[in-house]
Amino acid sequence: MTAVAYNVENLSLVIDGKAILQDVSFSLAEGTSLAVIGPNGAGKSTLLKCLLRLLPVDSGNLTLFGTPLAAHTRRELARLLGYVPQTGTGHVPYTVEEFVLMARYTYLEPFSHFTDTDRDISKKAMEQTEVLPFAQRQMHTLSGGERQKVFIAAALTQQPRIMLLDEATAFLDYRHQVEVLTLIEKLRRDTGVTIIAVTHDLNQGVMAFDTVMALKNGEVAFLGKPEELLCDNRLETIYETPFQFLRDPHSDAVYVFPERAQP
Repeated sequence: MTAVAYNVENLSLVIDGKAILQDVSFSLAEGTSLAVIGPNGAGKSTLLKCLLRLLPVDSGNLTLFGTPLAAHTRRELARLLGYVPQTGTGHVPYTVEEFVLMARYTYLEPFSHFTDTDRDISKKAMEQTEVLPFAQRQMHTLSGGERQKVFIAAALTQQPRIMLLDEATAFLDYRHQVEVLTLIEKLRRDTGVTIIAVTHDLNQGVMAFDTVMALKNGEVAFLGKPEELLCDNRLETIYETPFQFLRDPHSDAVYVFPERAQP
């Protein structure tokens, strides 16, 4: 029987008197993938922070593998959850190898050092993400796509059961977007890791996921299969703009793009 990775019931969060999330509920089976979409300011990144327990919720029940999220220690969460932020341009004064290896911190005991096992796991993560060839390069010398793969390698080094990604392909060119998305799906197939990803990409970023949840004004506006998004003007309602759909005659895939307003 497949375990339930996350079970979220009526999650609500208020910040400075404003409701950021309202009665958000969903359940996600282990080994599956969930894309979180919605307009800017809908609460997508805030939801990830609640799932990571970086923000306290005002109400609702959150369980992680059957245990209340609040009952897990920080060390347990660091072993269960891997987080991949948006790619950044800040200076990171480490080599790729050093940065990825540091993700093993949660397995260290006080005053202990990295073991051969830690180094082997780190090396395997770099191999999986194809960053091993530039392991000795400084982080600040990497391109956006290379840097994002390193962040994914670091998350994998934690050996998580769930990976949470916040706009993992934001600011990347088309080639690196494809590479990162292909890598994420390959990792899910090969390792069985559960994926929760915030994305704005309604084509490559959404259609490859098992389930899609759309947030609007902090509430769940849609929860279901990706192809169901294309029915009943759902996208138009979520984003408050008309869309057109184009079917690829070769693959039969449907592509989505917003309809331009007439001048």
